[in-house]
Amino acid sequence: SLWHGGAMTSLRTLARWALAGAMVFAGLSHLFWARREFRAQVPDVAAKVLGEDGVVVASGVVEVMLGASLVALPRSRSTIGWILAGFFVAVFPGNIEQYVKRRDGFRLDTDAKRLVRLFFQPLLVAWAVWSTRDR
Repeated sequence: SLWHGGAMTSLRTLARWALAGAMVFAGLSHLFWARREFRAQVPDVAAKVLGEDGVVVASGVVEVMLGASLVALPRSRSTIGWILAGFFVAVFPGNIEQYVKRRDGFRLDTDAKRLVRLFFQPLLVAWAVWSTRDR
């Protein structure tokens, strides 16, 4: 049917490009204008290894690379989608720690807001996998 062919493919392509843009934007924000905000999400154990700023910069570089790869490497999009999903899982402990330790960042300045934020991470994982599927 049309929905399973052209329309679904177009929707996936649009979702993948939107995700790519969001990742590049987020990565650049790690590197430049939102560094301080992202420090609130760095788990203490990771900060001990690379320092808070090191973790923020490293994750920003990875986000830019993954976002750009979603567009620049179309033959590898499924693999990149799974890598990106893994990245979203890997950074989730930082979101949990932000909630547990009541760290403010990105207007997440109440326990309720920080808790709600946790439920968006699985949606990012699903977005990465679904938008990069071949079919």
